[in-house]
Amino acid sequence: MSGINRYLAEIGSRGGRKSRRTLDAETAREMVRVREARRAFRRFRTMCFWSYRPDLEIGATDVAWVAEQLMKHGNREAWLAGAKLCR
Repeated sequence: MSGINRYLAEIGSRGGRKSRRTLDAETAREMVRVREARRAFRRFRTMCFWSYRPDLEIGATDVAWVAEQLMKHGNREAWLAGAKLCR
C-alpha cells in the first residue's frame, strides 16, 4: 500500500468513527416527516403548490401546512400523501 493510500485509509476510518451518531426515535421520525413533506411538495407542485416558488424550503414547521394543502387541493393520491404526513 502506498503512502497516499495509507493516509486516505487512515483519515477515512477516522471520519467514519467521528460521524456516527445516534438519534432518539422522535427526532428520527421528525426528519422522515420533513423529507416526505419535501418529496410531496415537489411531486404535487403543479397541482397543489403552483403559486409558490419551486425552491421553497420546507422545514419541520411546514409539514402540517403541506399536508393541509395536499388534502385540500389535490386528487386522491395527493390526499393520501397528506394523510400519511398527518400520522
